[in-house]
Amino acid sequence: MVDIFGTDRMRAAVLTAWTASPARFREDANAEEDFALGGYRDRLIVELAQNAADAALRGGVPGVLRLRLDGDVLTAANTGAPLDAIGVEGLSTLRVSGKRDEAGAAGRFGVGFAAVVSVTDEPAICSRDSGAVRWSREETAALVASVPALAGQLSDRDGHVPLLRLPYAAEPMEVPEGFDTVVRLPLRDKAATEAVRGMLAEAGPALLLGLPALGAIEIVADDNVRTITAEGWRLVADSGEFTAEQVAELFSDRPTEERARPYWSVRWAVRLGDDGEPRALPSGVPAVVHAPTPSDEALDLPALLIASFPMATDRRHVAKGPLTDFLVAKAADSYVELLRGLPRRPRLLDLVPALMGKGELDARIREAVLRRLPGTPLLPALSAPAPAVETASFADSAVYEPDAEWQSEQPVAEKGSDGWLVRGREAAVLSGSADLLAAVAGFVPGLLPAGWPARHPAMSTLGVRRVELSDVVDGLSGEAVEGRDATWWHSLYDVLPHDDPESLGALPVPLADGRLVRGPRGTLILTGAALHLEALGLRIVHPDAAHPLLLRLGAAEATPRTVLEDTLTRTAISESLDSADSDPVARAVLSLVDAAALAPGEAPWLAELALRGADGELYAAGELLLPGGALAGILEEGPLAAQDLVDTYGARVLTAVGVLDGFAMVHDADVLLDPDECEHDLDGEAEWLDHVHDLLPDLDVPPVVAEFTAVRDLELVADWSAALALLTRPPLRGALHPLRVEGVEVPSYTAWWLARHPVLDGRSPRELRLPGADPLLQGLFADAPSGFDPGALSMLGVRTTLSDLLASHGGPEELLELMADDAVEVDRAQLRALWIALAGVEPARVAPPARVRAVLDGEIVVAAADDAVVVEAPDLLQLVSARPLVLASYDLAESLSELLDLPLAGELVTGEVTSSGARREVPPQVRSLLPTAPTSYVEHERLLVDGVECAWRFTDGTIHCTGVDGLARGLAWAAGQWTDRLAVAALLRDPAAVPLLLAEADLA
Repeated sequence: MVDIFGTDRMRAAVLTAWTASPARFREDANAEEDFALGGYRDRLIVELAQNAADAALRGGVPGVLRLRLDGDVLTAANTGAPLDAIGVEGLSTLRVSGKRDEAGAAGRFGVGFAAVVSVTDEPAICSRDSGAVRWSREETAALVASVPALAGQLSDRDGHVPLLRLPYAAEPMEVPEGFDTVVRLPLRDKAATEAVRGMLAEAGPALLLGLPALGAIEIVADDNVRTITAEGWRLVADSGEFTAEQVAELFSDRPTEERARPYWSVRWAVRLGDDGEPRALPSGVPAVVHAPTPSDEALDLPALLIASFPMATDRRHVAKGPLTDFLVAKAADSYVELLRGLPRRPRLLDLVPALMGKGELDARIREAVLRRLPGTPLLPALSAPAPAVETASFADSAVYEPDAEWQSEQPVAEKGSDGWLVRGREAAVLSGSADLLAAVAGFVPGLLPAGWPARHPAMSTLGVRRVELSDVVDGLSGEAVEGRDATWWHSLYDVLPHDDPESLGALPVPLADGRLVRGPRGTLILTGAALHLEALGLRIVHPDAAHPLLLRLGAAEATPRTVLEDTLTRTAISESLDSADSDPVARAVLSLVDAAALAPGEAPWLAELALRGADGELYAAGELLLPGGALAGILEEGPLAAQDLVDTYGARVLTAVGVLDGFAMVHDADVLLDPDECEHDLDGEAEWLDHVHDLLPDLDVPPVVAEFTAVRDLELVADWSAALALLTRPPLRGALHPLRVEGVEVPSYTAWWLARHPVLDGRSPRELRLPGADPLLQGLFADAPSGFDPGALSMLGVRTTLSDLLASHGGPEELLELMADDAVEVDRAQLRALWIALAGVEPARVAPPARVRAVLDGEIVVAAADDAVVVEAPDLLQLVSARPLVLASYDLAESLSELLDLPLAGELVTGEVTSSGARREVPPQVRSLLPTAPTSYVEHERLLVDGVECAWRFTDGTIHCTGVDGLARGLAWAAGQWTDRLAVAALLRDPAAVPLLLAEADLA
């Protein structure tokens, strides 16, 4: 076996040194043990990959590493420069590397191979073009034991020796095809095998990203083949060589071995998805700083940092010092470049560091990155950023004026092929759809496209200004929107969110008259034909800008009808007569009425509209007559509407605003019968309301009429015969029908008005009765003229029956007034019937009359109420015959007395019998007619009652009388059969006539 690498010489030199200084033996053993069990205990795969990368770098070939686990043997085959004597010496010498002059080499200290000690006692390496070398713990222990000076040391260490310090020549091994070198590691035990198996499973792309000379790693374990590559990662690298001055400054606290390698490198890698956007690190990639292999320095960023940081002696942590400070700055610069090269999409924000790090180094890197990001053009924008404004002074100018300042705008960067690229502090973010952002981009400098989350923490970190929708709305003013037509505003409304009315409250709205107003509330969106309504002062939305959004924000959907009812329109109408130029208002209103198809009377207040008359003067529309109209010959003479208005708008429109043709009608619904609410500009409307309320019971709130219809301008009629011919026929006849309010029937306004005015041959309808109506009304009311429908006359108030008269409001009092009129003729039968009817009236409905119709000495007279008396019993007539008598059925006397506030006869006389007589038996035949008659009576020769001679008197159950007629009256009254008094008298005169009288009574 040829000792190609001079292993004998190396062993001899080491043994000599150990023999000369056993302490050196202990140091080497302890150092190797520290590396194997400490810093490199779990880095076997990493160190094998690192050595493979260095070999590929030295050989100038693509680096490939194949790791194969066959049972309890791990082999690592790699491409690249073969093993040489210097390499063997480096592997066998702690802290001394053979790569000190190789830029880009991963291994720097010659200690990485010590990681094999953790799993094997018999490592071996063979290169196809050079030779093989091996190490053996057993053989090394035997050599050490053979040296007396070291035997005690070996015993003290329980036989443990530094494995890698004594290399041995080895037989060549089989190198896999396509590879240049193979490392063979027989694994110590099952635990070592499982540890290796775990390390192979954990191997991932981070290995390759930290070792750029290594292109791929093949892992074969348990017949499973896996290939690791660095595809799908975005890489940014920077590197350089230190100058002598920099080495002196930055490496002053670093070992000589490091100072001999004056190179630095920084590499950032981020995993990309299929869409080319950054993703989080794979689960198998440790989130730590790689220097270039994994350290224990946490780095909580979704990117992998591989940099030539100086390591502390534990090989796990980055050493502090100026070199680390230098590399932190370089890492921050490269990280910014990494972000600049990524797609300008929202996922980019996930790579912006937060303020807090997981360790000191992490925090320092974040701080350095965050100092650079806000000023880095990193974000895409839909609009140019605002010009940078700088405040300068004369402090550095040739003419020094220390207090002088001015502001200057720095030019904005030109727009690139893919839009603007802005710095974070120049950018603005607005939540909204892509269409919305595109529409408002011109009003928000540096506006980010849609999809960039406004609340992402990175926005604040980058200094991005968060813009609210209300801010954008406020900016839609002045020169920014000057020249924007209504269709542009409509397109803007299309993309604005409809669920944020608070932000849109001040949204500008273009009006039809060219104005631009703030806020949709109070504006009107007119549907239908375009109308020129500028003269009304209304805020009509331009038809090309009309949009449902405006309705949600408070605009009113206006039809021509609702525009007419608008307060501004009504004000313009009411003030039109006093306007300096009323014609535009008239044209606007007439066009609205035409478009609304209003019927006459629907909007009575339109009658105030100033219109030109035929004489050229201005009149309220309600004062004008339609030329050739139906009312021209009925109403009093009045001004005619101008003919050009008739020609332009037609009779329908003019009559709808109140110009009189036929009678104008008022139509209203759900009318509150209250003086403040029921106002239709009708003559005597307030009095009609009072009359209606008089007919109704007391109510807590004013009643409501569902439908209100009335004929207006009745007070202007000159020819009532022609007018009534119209009013008593449809459609005007409908206004005569009574209303039902709270269950009570009340007269309509029109019927009420006509009933109180002389419209029938100069007399009011209430003064007349229907021809051939109730005969009891004969003489009280004159007959109404013929030729009119009786039903219509009845609704006008023409009297029909006595009962209807008494049931009407004020009817009983009216009847009493007529009965007290000397000019009215009433016969006795009619008078008795009238008193009988009046007795059924509630006294509360009547004020006691001052004069009454009565009977005096058999004649019908009109007497003072103070003289009249109501007779309640026939035997008292003899005592009050000198007074005017109110006579009706005796059983109604008390009711009449209360109604008329007149005394009863019994209240004026005592009725005391002051004469004496003899008691007599009543003939038994009388009982055949009067079964309940008294059995006796007192016969007086001359009967005196209250000193007055009388024919009879029934008092205290006793009949007092003189003669047969007096006895007959007394018996009939006492028996309650007053109507049989004449038959009783006949019986008393001729008892034999009893059968005939009984037969006559049966026929009654």
